[in-house]
Amino acid sequence: TEPTSGTDTTALRTFAKKEGDKYIVNGQKIWTSRAEHSDLMLLLARTTPRDQVAKKTEGLSIFLVDMQEALGNGLTIRPIRTMMNHATTEVFFDQMSVPAANLIGEEGMGFRYILSGMNAERILIAAECVGDAKWFVRKAADYAGERTLFGRPIGQNQGVQFPISRAYVQMRAAELMVREATDVYEGGGNAGAEANMAKMLAADASWAAADTCVQTFGGFGFAEEYDVERKFRETRLYQVAPISTNMILSYVAEHVLGLPRSY
Repeated sequence: TEPTSGTDTTALRTFAKKEGDKYIVNGQKIWTSRAEHSDLMLLLARTTPRDQVAKKTEGLSIFLVDMQEALGNGLTIRPIRTMMNHATTEVFFDQMSVPAANLIGEEGMGFRYILSGMNAERILIAAECVGDAKWFVRKAADYAGERTLFGRPIGQNQGVQFPISRAYVQMRAAELMVREATDVYEGGGNAGAEANMAKMLAADASWAAADTCVQTFGGFGFAEEYDVERKFRETRLYQVAPISTNMILSYVAEHVLGLPRSY
């Protein structure tokens, strides 16, 4: 992701110019997770200007960057403070040198390579969201069974138990989609549709479970000691990243339903 391009990957501006046996990289990335704690980075950069390629997806290349070697030698990392527990950063490249041997695959074919990684990432995040949803459902169910008001557990009330039950059903449906996406990906198939749908369903299930959990806990859901408010903030991220719900719906409309491209 870059500040000026977001999910429009082909519009990225980071450029790698080949000079002899190395590439000189200039540009910027944002929302780079755990850059301060990583040794290696997969960097997607443009190696041919966009106006010099036949298709905008061409001219992008992937490099393996030794971050420990590059830090202070053209690579600068700046942490970004956020509303949740997620170590994300901005990274800046100023005349950063990368050995030509660190080019992954063929120059100019990076966009094709990165797509497969994006599908894997979406399946991974979907699995994480399913895990979050399970945590919220279990937390809400346990609290509803223990919390007593008006002489009986609040979980005895349908107004409390039905939302928790619905969150569980949503979680299980999303989990099945995650498993299907995983099977397609591990079988070597094109998991684009399944990975996107799994990510959307799991993110929605997690967010619904989070909202239900807070509602079940009432005021205590906002207290740090129960961890609900922290997880609530963290799971909101997946409505936006690593791909937004609207982009997934656009993908399904175009690539699954055969509707005209909307952007």
